[in-house]
Amino acid sequence: MAVSGLIMLGYLLVHMYGNLKFFQGEEKFDSYLHETLPHMFYPYLPEGGALWIIRVLLLVALVVHVYCAANLWRRNKAAAGYVGGKRYHTTQNKTGIQRSYASFTMRWGGVVLLLFIIGHVAQMMPNWLSPGGASDSKYDRVVNGFEIWWVVLLYTIGMIAVGFHLAHGFWGALMTLGQNRSATRRGSRWTPIAIGLATLITVGFLSVPFAVFFFGAGS
Repeated sequence: MAVSGLIMLGYLLVHMYGNLKFFQGEEKFDSYLHETLPHMFYPYLPEGGALWIIRVLLLVALVVHVYCAANLWRRNKAAAGYVGGKRYHTTQNKTGIQRSYASFTMRWGGVVLLLFIIGHVAQMMPNWLSPGGASDSKYDRVVNGFEIWWVVLLYTIGMIAVGFHLAHGFWGALMTLGQNRSATRRGSRWTPIAIGLATLITVGFLSVPFAVFFFGAGS
């Protein structure tokens, strides 16, 4: 689960960088998506080959991540002593390692993220799901979609869920892989890094829809 999560985190950083090219204008944004990306590592790979490798890798990482999440939830439920839908109660460890809002929202936040990914992929497919109007230009589809308040709202909810998921997930992944040995969250040097990384990605992704909706970018 840790490794698959870090793979998707790496993709998010690259994806955010690509999204920010929106601010360079329609020509450069569409050129990046239609020309630069399909020709990555060409001629060592055929046209579009690198993109298909990335897609397959991401799909495998997503399936592994979801499977591990379900399996770990089942094992944790059994280990925690759930009987008849209830578990034991304790007043201990109120501020222990796992006590944060992000950690408590991982499960349902993951469900929100899965739905968000499905919707986002559908929106980016050529004129498959095009709120605001279809277009052969992805730049135009981005502008058309983010001029609608409910599209911006859903995207914002999805990205906030991403932020919370990353804030705990990155921290926990490093603990799983033996790089985070702190006894408490506050005492870990990775905590501010995890929060900063989650904030960077959330703000970076939200900058485009907010620029379109509130400031008329691309209009």
